[in-house]
Amino acid sequence: MRVVKSEIIEQKVYEAINKAVCILPDDVVDALNKAKYFEEGIAKLTLENLLKNIDLAQQKMRPICQDTGAAVFFVQIGEDVFVEGSLKGAINRAVSRAYTDFYLRKSMVKSPIERENTGDNTPAIIHFDMVPGDKITIHFMPKGFGSENKSAICMLTPADGVEGIEKFVVETVKKAGSDPCPPILVGVGIGGTFELAALLSKRALLRKVGQRHHKKYLAELEERLLEKINSLGIGPEGFGGKTTALDVFIEEFPTHIAGLPVAVNICCHVARHVKIEI
Repeated sequence: MRVVKSEIIEQKVYEAINKAVCILPDDVVDALNKAKYFEEGIAKLTLENLLKNIDLAQQKMRPICQDTGAAVFFVQIGEDVFVEGSLKGAINRAVSRAYTDFYLRKSMVKSPIERENTGDNTPAIIHFDMVPGDKITIHFMPKGFGSENKSAICMLTPADGVEGIEKFVVETVKKAGSDPCPPILVGVGIGGTFELAALLSKRALLRKVGQRHHKKYLAELEERLLEKINSLGIGPEGFGGKTTALDVFIEEFPTHIAGLPVAVNICCHVARHVKIEI
């Protein structure tokens, strides 16, 4: 049994938060650069400006976007790890400190009805999962709501099949239009239950651009959806063009014989996430 102090977790998460909001993952930057060479006119100029903003944010260690998001965490805890102290408490303390010390926008409200700001961007949204081993892996995703607000879920029936899945995903992106700041990344969750499909769609966004699903039929579906979404012509920031999405990622889970839950979680081009291993 390996013992990990909650103070160590808190400090590592604290340090990772500022990095995540200021430095975009290389795979996303590379995809934006690649897209630039396929575009022309205002679409090309828009991508150049987006890349300039990304570069300046990294140089000056300032947030890429003013919406530094709801603090979303996916935490995998090894079955052979004992956390001394509160793991949830450590993550929330790290969020509170980081969003205060680094002057990040505090976006969480205590009640969705009364709308009073919590003042430190807590509570974090934390998803826990037990896995084999003696390590803790934490994925931090600051999720802005320009794109989150355009996400959707649909309880399809088995009769709707793959055709129904494709239609729902493409229609969701089409309806979103320019609002989620394209080029976007699209996470799709298929199966499970109502709530699990949504969780799968968000977890899918942790994959690297170009990383196809290991199951061939899902990899092929990802490619078809990407092609159909880019044929919509929404383009960078909605100005038209060939690049509406940088990639589509699908995650699936077994489901009930009578169901076909499908969720779409949209992420803007500022697809921020960082991995912490302890």
